[in-house]
Amino acid sequence: MDPKLTEVSQLFERLKASLMRNDLDNCSNLLSQLKVMLTGFRSLPPLFEDSPNAVQELTIARNIYEHAVVLSVKAEDQDAFERDFFQLKPYYTDIGARLPPSSQEYPILGLNLLRLLVQNRIAEFHTELELLSTNALENPCIKHAVELEQSFMEGAYNRVLSARQTVPHETYAYFMDLLVKTVRDEIAGCGEKAYDYLSIIDAKQMLMISSDQELCTFITEERPDWEIKNGLVFFQKAKESAPCKEIPSLQLINQTLSYARELERIV
Repeated sequence: MDPKLTEVSQLFERLKASLMRNDLDNCSNLLSQLKVMLTGFRSLPPLFEDSPNAVQELTIARNIYEHAVVLSVKAEDQDAFERDFFQLKPYYTDIGARLPPSSQEYPILGLNLLRLLVQNRIAEFHTELELLSTNALENPCIKHAVELEQSFMEGAYNRVLSARQTVPHETYAYFMDLLVKTVRDEIAGCGEKAYDYLSIIDAKQMLMISSDQELCTFITEERPDWEIKNGLVFFQKAKESAPCKEIPSLQLINQTLSYARELERIV
């Protein structure tokens, strides 16, 4: 084996071991070294030069970037996820036929769809979806993201919240937690507009929260203007604190009459 390839392989094994131990700092250091070393392989994108070790180099590079994506999720770094995903993507789209299929391809593609959904980048979500094959769309990881997007757009927030319990891959938990938080905030905003107060039981059911303690934590962290008293959750305080905008009715009437006079002149 080529000495450079051997060195990269050995360093990659250390990266995998550190990732298993959740030693994220060491993983970041090792990943930085590996990315620099990969620049010496001319068979990789964008050069794609033929070499005796091209398949091995492409395979280990793909594995490294797949682990980089997983590392970014564990580190909860969405910017790093986007960078690493776009470095990985050519290995799925441009040179996929030259390599054996990766077991991580569909989970990572689905993870990227979930990230776009969490960031409310719906146009990009559908663009990425259009690029996937029919087989990919049938994969549980991809279907999970698609069904979430449909539920989100339909306002079926209960389906989004319940989907947290059925993630198809362990790496999905981070983005699902972010999505659940977004949805729960949306439900809370609608609830405080629709009701003056709710019982604690009804509030938990509305927010799909399982315990009183979890409800208290949610209110303390996310809705400090709500108040729990005598077994009820009061939203009135939140309504009172919301700015009330007056409708400039007289100004609107004058504008409407002015438009009517101008139309009469034109006719």
